[in-house]
Amino acid sequence: MRLLLPLLLLLAPMSSQAQLEGVIDLHTHSAPDSLARPIDALDLARMARRHGMRALVLKNHYTHTGSLAYMVAQSVPGIEVYGGIALNRAVGGINPVAIEHMARTTGGLGRIVWLPTFDSEHYHLTVRPNPNHVPVSRDGELLPEVIDVFNLMADLDLALATGHSSPAESLLIIREARAAGVDRIIVTHPTAPQIAMSLEIQREAAELGALIEYPIALVLRDESTFEEFSSQIRELGPEHVALTTDLGQNLYPVHTDGFAVFINRFKEAGFSQQEVDTMTKDNPIRFLDLQ
Repeated sequence: MRLLLPLLLLLAPMSSQAQLEGVIDLHTHSAPDSLARPIDALDLARMARRHGMRALVLKNHYTHTGSLAYMVAQSVPGIEVYGGIALNRAVGGINPVAIEHMARTTGGLGRIVWLPTFDSEHYHLTVRPNPNHVPVSRDGELLPEVIDVFNLMADLDLALATGHSSPAESLLIIREARAAGVDRIIVTHPTAPQIAMSLEIQREAAELGALIEYPIALVLRDESTFEEFSSQIRELGPEHVALTTDLGQNLYPVHTDGFAVFINRFKEAGFSQQEVDTMTKDNPIRFLDLQ
């Protein structure tokens, strides 16, 4: 880790302009936030625009980012900026009212609903106890209020992310969301330790029509996992994968530097330019329902 970060910072300025042209990052963190972030959303957008990126999605675990996306898009023309809402306790948990207001916020840039992340019951049971956890299922079935949210999302044409749900819950979520008419779904970083979704279940999720998110932040935490990371993507097929950063943490590279270096590493690992474009452009365009 200590050796990898300086190397990334050294190599990124030489490669990022060419590597990031037209790329979309579906998972970014930045200030303002109640968690420490090394860069704010305005500077993130300026950097992304300078490196030729097409779009960013701003994520916050505790407040919706549709309003922030609108302000950033107004202040930094030349790049598309989108937001969403994570259904953690701070916004009322499984709260259709919060979703509707996010979707109707000026500009219509709130495009994604994440099911509970840090407040998920799965996180509560497997990572750390959380008295404010938000369940989405009981006895192997989704709660009725979750189905209500899916129906609302279909009406509002919003995309769904599974959040920090368990692997079994994620399959339930994908099936029920699609039955409700939600046709743009992504499995949130399934290889993260707190989720630990097997490759077999990832395949099943992909067969059900969901994209599978692979964020480079996971490899930055443990450089030795890159070979397994790229191998699983190869087995799933790039057509089922969205490559993101999930960056915005202290002591990590900024989003553009990290993304550029790892896009180059995927090419060195044998992925074609078309396969990289599928994971960083085509699939994100489809997920966000862009032209």
